[in-house]
Amino acid sequence: SGGQRQRVAVGRAIVRQPQAFLFDEPLSNLDAKLRVQTRKEISRLHRQLEATIIYVTHDQVEAMTMGDRIVVMNAGQIQQIGTPLELYDTPANQFVAGFIGSPAMNLIPGHVEGSTFTAAEHDLRVDVGKSYASAAVVLGVRPEDIYTAHGPYLPAAQATLSARVDVVEPMGNEIYMYLSAAGQELVARLAPQRVPRPDERMDIAIDTGKLHFFDASTGIRL
Repeated sequence: SGGQRQRVAVGRAIVRQPQAFLFDEPLSNLDAKLRVQTRKEISRLHRQLEATIIYVTHDQVEAMTMGDRIVVMNAGQIQQIGTPLELYDTPANQFVAGFIGSPAMNLIPGHVEGSTFTAAEHDLRVDVGKSYASAAVVLGVRPEDIYTAHGPYLPAAQATLSARVDVVEPMGNEIYMYLSAAGQELVARLAPQRVPRPDERMDIAIDTGKLHFFDASTGIRL
């Protein structure tokens, strides 16, 4: 099969003990279970061989779990270089913010007046706690920084919104909830708990201490 040929090719490269490896999406033809296993084996071999590995992938999970340093590229241009957590916690621009993370970061265009963010086309307002030099901004919030307002886990600094539940995806160890708040679509990643059913309304809390802001015209992090 294609997956078998791909694993044989990786093995043939490894036994030659080169000083550097160039992998171009080596796990693309493997099924999900085998992909996880092979990813672990490549990471183990990297430590044993102490060789440089340049690993090209469109799979952010592979990049985040295997990379010591990640180079994010778009249209042939380097967007950011850093460790996986540096890219996740402080994305340099809107492209990196939307690319790193699954589900992706919620990105909401709007503007800031004083310390209040207002969405561009919807009646959605959030008190962000401080003002920004650029009036036209894109607000970013990670799915895990959205909570149920009356749930067991709440951030210290928060803004509360009313939302309608569109879709609920129970994953066992976590729950993905797709929400509509004042016409704006959001996705939340929640700890296991009782949640409303689709089409029901609920109050959500956004951790205002972990918001991201990007210039609306350049996409650069503010």
